[in-house]
Formats: sequence, C-alpha cells, structure tokens
Amino acid sequence: MSLSIVQSRAACGVEASAVSVEVHLSNGLPQFTIVGMPETAVKESKDRVRSAIINTNFDFPTKRITVNLAPADVPKEGGRFDLPIAIGILAASGQVNSHQLDQYEFYGELALSGALRPVIGLVPALAAAKRVKNQAIVPEGNADEARFVMGAVIYQAAHLLEVTGVFTAGEPLAVVEPPPAESPVPGPDLRDVRGQHNAKRALQIAAAGGHNVLMVGPPGSGKTMLATRLPGLQPALTEDEALEVAAIRSVAGQPIDLGHGKIRPFRRPHHSCSSVALVGGGSRPRPGEISLAHRGVLFLDELPEFSRNALEQLREPLEAGAVHISRATQQVTYPSNFQLIAAMNPCPCGHLGEARCRCTPEQIQKYRSRISGPLLDRIDIHIEVPAVPHEKLWEDPVGNPTRKLREQVVAARSRQSRRQYCLNNELQVHSADCHCTLKPPAQSLLNRAMQQLGLSARAYHRIVRLARTVADLDESETIEVTHIGEAIQLRCLDRQI
Repeated sequence: MSLSIVQSRAACGVEASAVSVEVHLSNGLPQFTIVGMPETAVKESKDRVRSAIINTNFDFPTKRITVNLAPADVPKEGGRFDLPIAIGILAASGQVNSHQLDQYEFYGELALSGALRPVIGLVPALAAAKRVKNQAIVPEGNADEARFVMGAVIYQAAHLLEVTGVFTAGEPLAVVEPPPAESPVPGPDLRDVRGQHNAKRALQIAAAGGHNVLMVGPPGSGKTMLATRLPGLQPALTEDEALEVAAIRSVAGQPIDLGHGKIRPFRRPHHSCSSVALVGGGSRPRPGEISLAHRGVLFLDELPEFSRNALEQLREPLEAGAVHISRATQQVTYPSNFQLIAAMNPCPCGHLGEARCRCTPEQIQKYRSRISGPLLDRIDIHIEVPAVPHEKLWEDPVGNPTRKLREQVVAARSRQSRRQYCLNNELQVHSADCHCTLKPPAQSLLNRAMQQLGLSARAYHRIVRLARTVADLDESETIEVTHIGEAIQLRCLDRQI
C-alpha cells in the first residue's frame, strides 16, 4: 500500500483542530515534500524523520514522498507532527501494519536517533481526543501533563521503536496513569495578618462572589499579605476547571503543577511587564498573565505604575472572561476568567496624611488618575488598608483562620450555584433583576448614594451584586438595607478618582 493516513491535531489557542497526516509514495526521483500550510519547524521535520527512520534500522523509501497535512487552511507549527509523519511513511511503505492506525492519535518530536522528545500544548489535543474516544500516543516527557486529562486512554513512549512495536509485534506501551489523590496543604493563613479586620471582611466577600478588589494603603500595611491569602479562601479547583488551567499552561509551555488539592493559580506580574505579556499576543499568539490566572487570582501590585495601555486592555477581559487575539492569519481566543486584586499607595510617596508626606494635591491627583474611571468601574471593592500601629500588632486578637472563613465562602457559593448557576459577579442584568431583590429601604438608600456619588449604571449593578454576596454570607434571601450599606462602604474611591 502506497497511501496511509495517520491522525493528529494542530494547536489553535486552547483548541485543537483535527489533522489528517496523509502520506503517499509514488515512483519518480526521490523527493520529500510536506504541504498543508506547515510553518518552518514542520518543514524541517523532513530531515529529522529521515534520520530517525534510518537510525532505527527501517528502510527509508527511495521514492517520491508527499505528506499532506489536511485540512490545508489550518496553520501547523511545532515538532508534534514528526511522529505521525514517520509512522505514515512506515505504514505507506508496508513496514508497519496500518490496520489499527485509525484508532490512535500520534504526537511527538523525533530526535535523529529516533528518541521521542516532548512538545508543548498537548493538553487541549488530548482532551479533544478523549471527546471522540480516540487513544493517543505521546512522548514520555509529556506524561505528567497528560495525566490531567482524566478518563482518556493515553500511552507513553520514549522511542520510535516502542511505537512501531505496537503495530509490528503487538507489544504494549506503558499507560499514562492519572495523578494520585493528594491532601490539601495549608497555604498562608489570614491569622498571620494582624488588624485589618475591614480588609479581611472585604476579602471574604470578594472570594464568596468572585468580585474584583483594589486595596489602598501605605507601604507595609499588609496589602501583599492579604492578596496572597485570597486563593486560600476560594474552594479547590474542580476537575473541569483543573483541566482548563492545565490546558492554558500547556499551551504556554509552562510546567503544570497545581499543587496539593488543586490550588487555584496566583499570578503576580511585575509592573514593568508589557501589554502583550499581560494580556497575551505576539506574532504567534500566546496566552498572557490574565489567561495564566484563569480560574484563579491576578495580583497587580503598585497598580498605577503599570503602563496605561496595559491597564486599559484589561477592561474587555474583565467583562467577557476571555481575550480575543487577532492576527492576519490567525484568530485565537484564550479564557481569562480571573479574579483581580490590585494594590496601590494613597499618594506617590505612600504616606498621605503623615508629617513626612510632601506630595502636592496636583501630584496626588495625577498619581490616582493613572487608573481610568472605566477600569475602576469594573472593580467592585475599593478598600482602605491603613497602617497598623506597631504597639497594637500583638495586642490585637487573632482573627478567624482561613479554613473557617473558607467554609463560609463555600456555603455562600453553593447558594449562588443553586439559585442562578453562577457567581454573583457573573450575573447579567436581567438575571440580577430576578435574583437581587431589594427591600424598599435598601432601594431608597441605593438611590440616594447614586445621586450623591454620581455613580454610573455599571457601578449601580455592581453594588447590587456585591450586596447580594453580603446577603448570601448572612444567609438572607433578600437584600436588606445593611447589605446595601456595606456594599456602598466597600467602594471608598468613587469620590476620589
């Protein structure tokens, strides 16, 4: 048989398009051609495949070899097609049995010796193979990330000879086993933060409803300590969420280690990072920090120090939960359903109100105006984090541990899931009208606040959803005036920026 078809998949963001690797051998001058929109790394696979086949004691056909990567309008990149091309050539030349090839999908880069090297971005491909009930063969170096695709039949191999042995002698390959169950390891505890009771309460409300937070306070007041403890208040990742996180990290070429108990991601980019590093992009679009923080927390310390362009590009992902990157030849969508927690100083020197502060009102206004009103509208909670006097650090009673607060958060999230199938922060306007019932005194208080503070319609709905979360923590079916009052108090910057 001079024609063979081997199955694989191309990477397209966190999706994986099916690719048929068609190999045809014909008479004529020896030539090796790859068609089907291959990029440079795929074109170079010709030399790797030739050497790998020869060095594993197979015969490389002295014929005209045509490899078509179908469909032809899908870009193909990377070395993942080395293995399926080699298997296709061996099957087309009759050196391996081709009867069972349609049951497998093949991935892997070949060394000149025939050894299999790992490739990036396999998790989306393996998840797609699972959906169509195909088995997959991957390099041994990709076994760790393949374990996250629960329920898929995946085999690992270290050499081309191990793969061909399946079709020539029926030799079995090692199966990729699922990861062992791990007990959660306690992370940083909120009890380590002395004082700051209002900030701790705000973090619990934020965790319960998925709300974004901006903390304002002088250096050393505990803003970073509070931010790093937010993931501990959130419930562990579900299996589906863990697979989403693993797929993004796989595409980004980063190690997949979700820790014990599937801890949510916590990303902390430096304020000097570019807009492409923060949001994603490049000539070959790659996920940015906001996508790597998907289902977790993105912490932006020293928020006004980030470039204005980078901050403004956060506006659409904060609303849509995804970022759409368009290039001339490719359009990619990366999920970015993250929880934003940001921190800033009250003035350029950070010591507003103290005798040592020399900042003028113009300097303070210029510093705060680096955060635009539309971006601030998308942050539900603005909380002041004042400095704690040193003499009160050890006098202040220790608050509730993270474990106890997380139990209350999980209970509040369960109420939201039963009522509306999403977190309060994700409620659309029509759903908010149904599930966020305000008592008349609460409605009256909110109306007065809207007039006095000059808030936007977006801020109105965010206050209502924030009050709904406060009510859920209080196990209340309706939103009382105390819930609206606390929600309004949690937006302290509406009159200042």
